[in-house]
Amino acid sequence: MSRPLIAADVDELVGRLVRPGDHVHLAGTPSRPNALTYALCRVFGAAGRLTVSTTAVHSSAHALALSGVAKKVIAGFAGDTYPSPRPNPLYARLEQGEPFTFEAWSLLSYVQRLIAGAQGAPYAVTGSLAGTDLAEDKPGVLHRVPDPADPGREVTLLAPLRPDVTLVHGVAADEDGNIALVPPLGEGAWAAYAARRGVIASVERIVSREEMAQIPDRVVIPGQRVLGLTAAPLGAHPQSLRTGGLLGIQGYLDDYAFLEEIVASCHGPERGSDWYRDWVAQPGSHEGYLRRLGAERRAALAEPGSGEGDTYAAESELWQEIHRSESAAGQQAARQRQSTTPSEPAAMPDRPAPRRPASRQERLIVLGARAVAEQVRTHGYDTLLAGIGTSHMAAWLAAELLRTGGHDVKVVAELGMYGFTPQAGDVYLFSLLHAPHSEMLAGIPEILGGMVAANPRALGVLAAAEIDQSGTINTSRGADGRWLTGSGGANDIASSTDCVVIAPSSRRRYVDQVGYRTSPGHRVREVVSDFGRFTRTAPEGGFRLATWLPADDAGNDGVQDTQQQAAEAVATRTSWQADVAGVMAEKPVTDEELTLLRALDPDGRYR
Repeated sequence: MSRPLIAADVDELVGRLVRPGDHVHLAGTPSRPNALTYALCRVFGAAGRLTVSTTAVHSSAHALALSGVAKKVIAGFAGDTYPSPRPNPLYARLEQGEPFTFEAWSLLSYVQRLIAGAQGAPYAVTGSLAGTDLAEDKPGVLHRVPDPADPGREVTLLAPLRPDVTLVHGVAADEDGNIALVPPLGEGAWAAYAARRGVIASVERIVSREEMAQIPDRVVIPGQRVLGLTAAPLGAHPQSLRTGGLLGIQGYLDDYAFLEEIVASCHGPERGSDWYRDWVAQPGSHEGYLRRLGAERRAALAEPGSGEGDTYAAESELWQEIHRSESAAGQQAARQRQSTTPSEPAAMPDRPAPRRPASRQERLIVLGARAVAEQVRTHGYDTLLAGIGTSHMAAWLAAELLRTGGHDVKVVAELGMYGFTPQAGDVYLFSLLHAPHSEMLAGIPEILGGMVAANPRALGVLAAAEIDQSGTINTSRGADGRWLTGSGGANDIASSTDCVVIAPSSRRRYVDQVGYRTSPGHRVREVVSDFGRFTRTAPEGGFRLATWLPADDAGNDGVQDTQQQAAEAVATRTSWQADVAGVMAEKPVTDEELTLLRALDPDGRYR
């Protein structure tokens, strides 16, 4: 067996193993190969003419657009995820092919295509996409054919996804190319097996065969699939990398400040070019990038309990050189962080404390949590899978309210966390800090497939940019034609399981007919606004306003007054024609609900 190329740095690795015009896959495991992505941009620029596939285009992946290296992108999402999910102006004209041609998928259907490619199958079969615009304009890739067992029905077949090369960032690799990863695993190793030529990898540390032989259960990608590799400490930054202390290697958290810098730059006057210049082009290499980050910032990101300071220094010449030129302040900061970071989720307060009134967004989250909790109690759901944003905050709060009432429900996240308790104070849905407090760590197929699509007791909790009275959801294209964000896992959830949708009231959000069908509406049981909850009794039926929450300063003189106020709210704050007969008043938001919510979100990100 030939051994993989071991390159001095990511730029050399990319320059020697990637070819102009290649289909390059950026693996989401869920850590991303960001150092390798930057190298793609520096080495090739607009001359790369690459087709790029990746689960989602956000944060550092905006470099693909800013460099011009990608001619086409295949993904399930393009926008921002932190500090909250929202459109990014770089992609306003995405449907017109700017800054690249975009092929939109749902997250599970995208991974199902990778699995088919990895297994040499002619097609993947999916239960997602049917009846939505995501299934359109994919000739030769998506096929709707009669079900052999029931010719009156159709099944959806997907062509396998087979990139030329797959880029991965791992925890460690040995000289034979065996790559170790620590769960959760996102898409896992499927793209590594699907790649026609093989894998190009960066890792935190290259270790000996003897060290790797001690952890065969952590080898996710075998060396036979690996073309080349290099050591690139913090190669997933600004995303996190969980190591769990594997081989003494230091893991690191999401760099939220950096993520916000990217968002601010892309929404600013230079539309991201200043960030790209400062962090991708001018550093000129991964070493330059690490120097620009600085020891103190690097150390402050240390994963609690995964190691002592910068453990790379003993083995990496790059780290040794960088450390020789920096003070010891970084290592001290890491020790301080590790000594003060809690190893268990922060405890929720025992008693409600006096609070200022709930904001409109908090009212939305509380009403959503009440709806989710009621659905769980009434219908026996045991699993909550939430989309990112106010929807996941409502699911988290519902789980807390249910738990205080002695009712256990499992919270899951699509990238691979099952049965987790959120780390109080960290509102990012995919934060590494939630992982140690999970009952299981797996990947996208296990969560979106096994725990959602194949689980009749799962309940989805979703958001919507637009929703109509059939329950159909749009998160892809605005009324003005601008690109929003895409599906992520939302289509997969709405296609296969019952759902509650959390959406702030607006005539532009609650519409007669959505402008793009991202997710089907036939499994939507309830739609929650900030002034009340819309329900229906049958999938083909329309929604009626079942409950009404008056504003904090609004009076309520009885049933007649409640119906009048509710009718006025529906008429002025939505474009729906929803019946309000029999509407019931919601109880005011309680101190207990606000206390639990603000304990989860002490910084008021969702206030």
